[in-house]
Amino acid sequence: MNEHQVHSQTGGDTRRGFLKKTATAAAAVAATGFLKTPVYGQNTAPSANVAGANNKITLGFVGVGRQGLTAHLRAILQDAAANNVAAAAISDVSKHRVDEAKQVVTAAGGSAEGFADYRKLLERKDVDAIFCATVDHWHGRVTVDALNAGKHVYCEKPMTRYLGEAFEVHDTVKKTGKVYQVGSQGCSDQKWHKAAEWVKAGKIGKLVMCQGSYMRNTPKGEWNYDIETWCKPEDVDWKTWHGEQIKTHSDFSPEDYFRWRKYYAFCGGLLSDLFPHKLHPYMLATGNPAFPSRVAAVGSKLCHTDLSVPGTPERDVPEILQMIVEFPDGMVMHMTSSSVNETGTQELMRGQKADLYMGSNRVELKPEKPFADEIDPETSPAFPPEFIPIHQKNFFDSIRGGAQPNANIDLAIRVQTVISLAEMSERLNIMCRFDEKTRKIMDGTGKELAALTYGTLELS
Repeated sequence: MNEHQVHSQTGGDTRRGFLKKTATAAAAVAATGFLKTPVYGQNTAPSANVAGANNKITLGFVGVGRQGLTAHLRAILQDAAANNVAAAAISDVSKHRVDEAKQVVTAAGGSAEGFADYRKLLERKDVDAIFCATVDHWHGRVTVDALNAGKHVYCEKPMTRYLGEAFEVHDTVKKTGKVYQVGSQGCSDQKWHKAAEWVKAGKIGKLVMCQGSYMRNTPKGEWNYDIETWCKPEDVDWKTWHGEQIKTHSDFSPEDYFRWRKYYAFCGGLLSDLFPHKLHPYMLATGNPAFPSRVAAVGSKLCHTDLSVPGTPERDVPEILQMIVEFPDGMVMHMTSSSVNETGTQELMRGQKADLYMGSNRVELKPEKPFADEIDPETSPAFPPEFIPIHQKNFFDSIRGGAQPNANIDLAIRVQTVISLAEMSERLNIMCRFDEKTRKIMDGTGKELAALTYGTLELS
């Protein structure tokens, strides 16, 4: 999730408005207690450093840019007492951002040690869990290192840049038994859990199709964030931010630093930034999230919005993208995203006997006409809207209680497989098939394909 999403969810552009509404959402959770044990996932052992419900959780923050500072650090400090957590350590490749984050902690009555190297943060034995909000191509490495250091991990979506890294994260979570949550807060919106309950109960018959969209219309180009004057070679450790894994974009570039979501070297664009917010909850709502069997995606860049801003390089990634996924049971999912048209599709889960309408804060069950005499219409209660602090609280509760969080590793790896295969399909102009037992990718003819990774393609 990025800064624009924070604004769209809170209905305003001010930090005060964001904090006010997130605090209200957290209070609603505390009052209703609606976050129960997730409907999906197995139990895992709680942290050795957090033995009981009343023990404080000490946090480290790796990456404190737009998302890491506002949606995570500031919001968590707002509810620190209620959640019994404390911010103890900050890491970022920018000196400016480390200093800013430390000042935020100090203003909240605490103190935090700052690090340029996140590995030094992980050496602190008192840090129980980290929030990773780095650029996408560091998600995998930071997460694996943190898990191996004995930390629980909340990692912003996407899970990783490429699929090979995602399976490394998956295997490390399983090996260490630590709690892992991916930052797709829709998974902590209870309407999706209610949909999963109804699907598993057979209320709509066989689930046959799902459809959803995440649409925007940004005339001057999505992700063309302001370039701050403090971003200079003496402030940003460019070598570390860039990373040895990236084979292009080697020179120091404020354009890359602030607008990295536009470029394949660092991000999959719409697939990495917006699709996860739909894929995670929809796959959770199936009641039995599965790996994909076939994935096809088509994207285009027909409006060239970046050209409307003089001196702004054009993006690598598409401005519109549509994806179709088939799962082993035959259910098909269709997802659409855009940065040049904001009209969304009907949010819908289609069953043979009835449909679930997901477009509001409740679930509406409507029978298909041939089964109107067999199936009764039904509407769930209204649930609180999705908010990041609710998802963060679910992470904290999971650390203390031993239950898997709502966007746990089993869901995350399946979603990332869909995303990664969709990127391969779109960029290579093929349909991708997947075998979950062997983790192999094939084209439509059955020919095995190597998964995309750093340096595979010219723009990677």
